[in-house]
Amino acid sequence: MSEKELCQTAVAMLDRAYCPYSHFPVGAALECGDGTVFTGCNVENAAYGVAICAERTAMTKAVSEGHRDFVRIAIAGKSENFCVPCGICRQMMMEFAPDMEVICLNNKGETKSFKLLELLPYGFDQSWLEK
Repeated sequence: MSEKELCQTAVAMLDRAYCPYSHFPVGAALECGDGTVFTGCNVENAAYGVAICAERTAMTKAVSEGHRDFVRIAIAGKSENFCVPCGICRQMMMEFAPDMEVICLNNKGETKSFKLLELLPYGFDQSWLEK
């Protein structure tokens, strides 16, 4: 899938977001090493801590289907700023793909790409647990 198609897939997920509290829809499209793409949107809850981000929705769907080789993710929002992943999402990405490309979009369809380690330097992973 081309980068443009991956980004369009993330944008298409904006309409599926459930965000009655923040009114901040987010869509994500996660590409795995074999080319499989998993999508996600944010799903909020009146008990705020129960909410899940679009990125984690896509990653959870991928892992539940046996995929753990994430290559890149496109994250779309409707704001003028680029939609970057929150800290929790960055940490979850770190678990599976510290070298993954993170493509962030704004409401104009412009993109800004990062390597995950740029967004989460010194991220916590299994190496920190070694004795």
